[in-house]
Amino acid sequence: MAVRQNPVPEASLKGGGTRRSILELAPLELECMNTLWPLGEASVREIQTGLAPTLPRAYTTIMTIMDRLAQKGIVVRRKAGRAYVYRPSLSAEQARAHAVAQIVQGFFDGSADALAAHLSAGVLAPPDALATRTPREARRVAAARGRVMESQSPPAAGTPAGLDATLL
Repeated sequence: MAVRQNPVPEASLKGGGTRRSILELAPLELECMNTLWPLGEASVREIQTGLAPTLPRAYTTIMTIMDRLAQKGIVVRRKAGRAYVYRPSLSAEQARAHAVAQIVQGFFDGSADALAAHLSAGVLAPPDALATRTPREARRVAAARGRVMESQSPPAAGTPAGLDATLL
């Protein structure tokens, strides 16, 4: 039986616990990390201020999130006066590399080429992005989407044409 490797480097686990994957961070944890990475090191107040324009949260909420990140080993903290100052255990680039490696391994059988093909198929592009494609690319993407739609069950009886029954 193969032992799973921890994607977070051992040197970064000084803060306590471990995390199997950076992908397992809760949305607010990731937002706090996205605020902390460019700062390099920050207090709860600085992280709260950085989040305020797009995601205002109470000081105590951010304090709890940062404490949890420290327990998981994602950040390390040091006492500075009466407050803690937090520093990421791994860089944003390392976190991205670990997350992409996890996705490639888990969804694409370890093939980065399969991930690249998936992304080049335009699956993440909004529908209006088809207008900027060449006609050949638009046909290829539309055909790929058609194959996905064919594999799904038809809408429930009484559903207006063109509407997905799950949205009703």
